[in-house]
Amino acid sequence: MNNVLIIDDDKELCALMKKCVEQENLSAIVAYSGIQGLRLADENKDSCSLIILDVMMPDLNGFQVLQQIRRTSNVPVLMLTAKSDEEDKVSGLRMGADDYLTKPFSINELMARVNSLIRRYTTLNPSTADTDYISLKDMVIDKLNRTVSVKDIPVSLTGKEFDLLLFLASNKGRVFTKKQIYSQVWEEEYAFDDSNIMSFISKLRKKIEPDPDHPFYILTVRGVGYRFNK
Repeated sequence: MNNVLIIDDDKELCALMKKCVEQENLSAIVAYSGIQGLRLADENKDSCSLIILDVMMPDLNGFQVLQQIRRTSNVPVLMLTAKSDEEDKVSGLRMGADDYLTKPFSINELMARVNSLIRRYTTLNPSTADTDYISLKDMVIDKLNRTVSVKDIPVSLTGKEFDLLLFLASNKGRVFTKKQIYSQVWEEEYAFDDSNIMSFISKLRKKIEPDPDHPFYILTVRGVGYRFNK
């Protein structure tokens, strides 16, 4: 069963969201603070398919919680806010949120977003985790032998280029900031400047893209980062 973690200090709203989630045959866990939410996210990381996260909370705000979650997990995060501020929305998406709802919202809209995010996560991601190969239009990535071919022609990649490609391809459709890509692929605190990540992406595109000036595989999401074509 898919677990949905709800992190919001509004207890009445949490009760309503929990009830709606459970009516969809999903399991719901509730945290009323950012600190409690992070603890439950860690405890349930193997079974959690979605986190619903409020921005305005008294201890840690939603952005701080999201930053910590993204250090170790790519679980979808749906952010809630009482503000309709465009800046909040952009900030959340840049930090790795997958979707956004402004309070007040309709329960039908909430559940449509919840089901869409869970479906995308459970159908796209595990399918690549359970196999030794990832196949995407003319490209085959062999995870065991760390080889890549495009139109049956082997592509020579450095170790880090392969790691970068594998990370993005394993999460196709998901948008990642340059900082997230660095921390996931290099597995250390962000030390590069953005131009170095862009340079890595550019070199990788020249090797794998039929037309590097009009990429098919690795797409730029303007003002946010990159995503792999799904």
